[in-house]
Amino acid sequence: MAQIVLKRIYEDYEKSDGYRILVDRLWPRGISKENAQLDLWLKEIAPTNELRRWFNHEVGKWEGFTAKYLQEISDNKEQTTELLSVIKSHEKVTLLFGAKDIDHNQAVILKKWIEKNA
Repeated sequence: MAQIVLKRIYEDYEKSDGYRILVDRLWPRGISKENAQLDLWLKEIAPTNELRRWFNHEVGKWEGFTAKYLQEISDNKEQTTELLSVIKSHEKVTLLFGAKDIDHNQAVILKKWIEKNA
């Protein structure tokens, strides 16, 4: 299985990032498509707008957000199949996200899900 790494999209691109996947539903503010250096934007794997707005990056809602997002992931067979296929075909994959909180965002949950299901 590929090594999975998390990184804010606002951090500089590095060749060592490997295959870069943006896992946000919305395009990050202030980042041009050229500077993002993405290999894939899997916006449909991100939390729904309703869930994203409900969570609102409030740490007190983290457990509820995690449970609801994991349910969304398991209901999203098309995107999870694509994601797992991409991961199996690369040595290193970097999941990119825009959130300021590096410990409480959907990429953290998605990485754990990948490691359990790949």
